[in-house]
Amino acid sequence: MQNQIIYQFPNGQIANRFLNDVNSDQLPNIRAKLYRGSLKVQVTYQYSDSGFDSTSAELDDLAGKYGGEEVN
Repeated sequence: MQNQIIYQFPNGQIANRFLNDVNSDQLPNIRAKLYRGSLKVQVTYQYSDSGFDSTSAELDDLAGKYGGEEVN
């Protein structure tokens, strides 16, 4: 199942830093792109069908490191 999360950041520079971290090789099978301007980043990944998937929590922690928060 595919999951999408949108994060909002205080400014475009910070949003781009988060975007680059997510698209790095450290987080395989996760893709991010700017969403409706320069302050929001949309993250898309495949949800694991087997057991607990901590990807969402890890992304929330990374976004929090940059002062970002999940939005609807």
